[in-house]
Amino acid sequence: MPKFSPEAIRTLALVGHGGCGKTTLAEALLARAGAITSVGTVEKGTTVCDFDPLEKQFQHSLNASTVHLQHRDTRIHLIDTPGLPDFIGRAIGALPAVDTAAIVVNAQNGVEMITGRMMHWARRRDLCRMIIVNKIDAENVDLPGVLAKIQAAFGRECLPINLPAEGAKRVVDCFFSPSGTADFSSVEAAHSALVDQVVEVDEELMAQYLEKGEIEPEALHAPFEKALREGHLIPVCFVSARNGAGVAELLDVIVKLMPNPTEGNAPQLVKGAGEKAQPVRAEPDPKKHVIAHVFKVMIDPYVGKVGIFRVHQGTITRDSQLFIGEGRKAFKVGHPYLLQGKEFVETDALVPGDIGAVAKVDEIHFDAVLHDSHEEDQIHMVPLEFPTPMHSLAIEPKRRGDEQKISDALHKLSAEDPTFKVEHNATLNQTLISGLGDLHMRYILERMTKQYNVEVSTKPPRIPYRETITARAEGHHRHKKQTGGAGQFGEVFLKVEPLKRGSGFEFVDQVKGGAIPNQFIPAVEKGVRQVLDAGPVAGYPVHDVRVIVYDGKYHDVDSKEVAFIAAGKRAFMDAISKARAIVLEPIVNIEITAPEANMGDIAGDLSSKRGQLSGTDSLAPGTLVIKGQAPLSELGNYLARLKSVTAGQGSYTIEFARYEPVPPTVQKTLAEQHAKTAHAEEQ
Repeated sequence: MPKFSPEAIRTLALVGHGGCGKTTLAEALLARAGAITSVGTVEKGTTVCDFDPLEKQFQHSLNASTVHLQHRDTRIHLIDTPGLPDFIGRAIGALPAVDTAAIVVNAQNGVEMITGRMMHWARRRDLCRMIIVNKIDAENVDLPGVLAKIQAAFGRECLPINLPAEGAKRVVDCFFSPSGTADFSSVEAAHSALVDQVVEVDEELMAQYLEKGEIEPEALHAPFEKALREGHLIPVCFVSARNGAGVAELLDVIVKLMPNPTEGNAPQLVKGAGEKAQPVRAEPDPKKHVIAHVFKVMIDPYVGKVGIFRVHQGTITRDSQLFIGEGRKAFKVGHPYLLQGKEFVETDALVPGDIGAVAKVDEIHFDAVLHDSHEEDQIHMVPLEFPTPMHSLAIEPKRRGDEQKISDALHKLSAEDPTFKVEHNATLNQTLISGLGDLHMRYILERMTKQYNVEVSTKPPRIPYRETITARAEGHHRHKKQTGGAGQFGEVFLKVEPLKRGSGFEFVDQVKGGAIPNQFIPAVEKGVRQVLDAGPVAGYPVHDVRVIVYDGKYHDVDSKEVAFIAAGKRAFMDAISKARAIVLEPIVNIEITAPEANMGDIAGDLSSKRGQLSGTDSLAPGTLVIKGQAPLSELGNYLARLKSVTAGQGSYTIEFARYEPVPPTVQKTLAEQHAKTAHAEEQ
């Protein structure tokens, strides 16, 4: 297999709204470069990237899939990502692995919801960006209008680097060739706009340009890359993955103009943790120590746990000994792989810029940094900001004895997906699974049944209410127990204070004079934390509370850890009962895509659910995006209601916004339900 230097490698993530044609575009690029012999289709389930049986069933990408190809002596790594809102976490997770985010736009629909979100996340990760307008040959598309909407949404720095020609049967270059005929606009004008934008990042070049009036495109490479890095230029390419228009030209643009690992912005790596963390620059030098970042983990039924990573520094070979994070024991890379969808392609070496994989390494995990020297022990990637999983289900086994199998399956599924969470509620003795939406949960349950052969019963989504306090209060408890021998004694005085929303929990030790010996303070905190799991109003977790222990008493013989755990627990319960505890509910941002004719019905329905509208955007002629906020508890079965109102044409996404107090009537209902449950458990 040919070896490539970092300068001859390109990495791109194809991101964008579901249905924009990312998978079909990846297929067209692979075929054009000769990496595959025939072009598959999503409808037939024959594409390289959508190889998962459930992807074929749903006819949508549900995972980030990695492929590679060669064009003009350059290796191009592509990551095809999901565009459905429920699986957006897997697209976000792929961003640290690439130098360029290629935002794919459906020419029929223009700028859609996930389009904007991925543009935002790519900018946050400091990636170079390009926009690919796909499906330019579709009927009744307004390509000038699409370009105008892109520029209105993302700025005038979005400039076409080629334009459709001959009725979208081909495209004409606007950068290297300053002349030609296009279906709309002017090639000459587009060329001038590109050069004007690029020279703005280089004062000397700008002076030369103003003096001569023209600069050869080949002389603009360095400032072009600088403009990409700074976000001063976002090239727009036109393509039809179906009929092949613009596919060859897109490959040329990627090779000639998109950054290689030495030209893109450095990955967001830091050394250390918290306030002491310092930025670290990974040098894309094959001869230095290895630094690689694991951006995806998958559990393959044949090869076990697979870690998929981007190499940022050094070279990984089949003899490499790599550490995982701060682990002290290295593992040997027996077989370094490149990925071609589901196929593992063994390779001799992976250099900076390469996206590769290792298999059968149980300790590897998502977001891990792999390295070959303890000098890099504390290096990690700046954490990604994933959407908060807000759609929860309580599950239980259908067959007795399946508890361990279910636990193993959930552990593997959560290892693969950073937006899938598993939690066991000891108070309710329930296992709760949480994801980004109904489709996400259906996918998880299908995987459990088909891949892991376990079936579960589900209960309706459980709302993650919280409790907090609204006033300061004091609490006290003396725990005294005598059983004939050595007794138990511990006495605790404490105060509670409300904290700012989202602060969590603080425990403060203000005991003076040894009233409670230092060795028992952790026991007091342990007792307090036992109450946090089930609040006094409705049994939900307590948040945003500061507990200050300021006094107490102990006995030289009878004071034990267990006594101060009990005293701390009861003192906190005493204080919180006086602190005007309330229930908080999650408020979510909601974006509804629906026909414009249904606007009134949707607004009325949302208002009846304690929701508020914040605005609307025109997505396409006759289609609106309606934005607002609503309590999560009011959105149960909302998809069915929306489908009914819009005759099946509506869709929506939610994203956590904040917690707010529930109305008094809701709090009363929740408290009564909790009291009934507690009473039943006592019987």
